[in-house]
Amino acid sequence: MPQLNPSPWFFIMLTSWLTFSLVIQPKLLTFVTMNPPSSKVPAAPSTTPWTWPWT
Repeated sequence: MPQLNPSPWFFIMLTSWLTFSLVIQPKLLTFVTMNPPSSKVPAAPSTTPWTWPWT
């Protein structure tokens, strides 16, 4: 069964993951801006209980 032979495919997978992890990912992460931390205290949402029409 040629699908079980990892000889050519393992090297291709390893090369593509190393390329992504070491080259592409750092370049992409420079464009992603994180939300700045907020100093406000999060307010609890006011919820009202649901009135079921059949009870």
